[in-house]
Amino acid sequence: MFKVALLTNLLLASAVLAVPSSRLGSRLARRRESRQSQPSRRIVNAEYSENWAGAVYAEGDGTYTAVTGTFTVPTPSGDGAASAWVGIDGDTCETAILQTGVDFTSDGGEVSYDAWYEWYPDYAYDFDGIDIASGDVIKLTVTATSTTSGTAVIENTSNGQTVTQDITSTSALCEENAEWIVEDFEENGSLVQFADFGTVTFTDAYATTADGTQTPADATAIDIEQNGQVLTSVTVGDDVTIKYV
Repeated sequence: MFKVALLTNLLLASAVLAVPSSRLGSRLARRRESRQSQPSRRIVNAEYSENWAGAVYAEGDGTYTAVTGTFTVPTPSGDGAASAWVGIDGDTCETAILQTGVDFTSDGGEVSYDAWYEWYPDYAYDFDGIDIASGDVIKLTVTATSTTSGTAVIENTSNGQTVTQDITSTSALCEENAEWIVEDFEENGSLVQFADFGTVTFTDAYATTADGTQTPADATAIDIEQNGQVLTSVTVGDDVTIKYV
């Protein structure tokens, strides 16, 4: 009986240890539930979208081959989530997006972060091998080596970790949009509750074209509007600042 009881207790203990923490469980559940970015859902005019806030080069000439930007990881408050990313296409070109970024989630006062890459219309995939915390300085870069292949890179300049992913897709890029975005992303076909993320500023931001590089200074500023309420305030120059309001 003692051996049976001991074995039972050990099995129960192992089962308890095998259960992921609530934070990790939430992360894994989000990926299982198909977290996905979406093309910009423009509202009436060029200045508002249901899901994107930031700077967008729209209706380019098909020569955007790389986008980069650096931001400091915010601490979201309340309950909700949002994502900061850089990408190619997804605005006037709605059939594909090459992008990489960081999700920030606040759930009952517990904050978590996920680094990911995505080639829409495929879903987002988590990076392994990178840790992200509030206040870390993150550099994001996407590069299109062709219209159906590219690379996503995330560098945590605060802790020295870098992750890289080569990506291919049957959905061809138009290479006509470049963007620096905070997004209200989608899970299970619906937008998540948008988090109060404070402020995200993309610095050292530029897009690469056949003629060289350009800053976001001449890009279009887009704010998120939902249910008649504007939720962000965007300022565009050589840097892109997105504030939750």
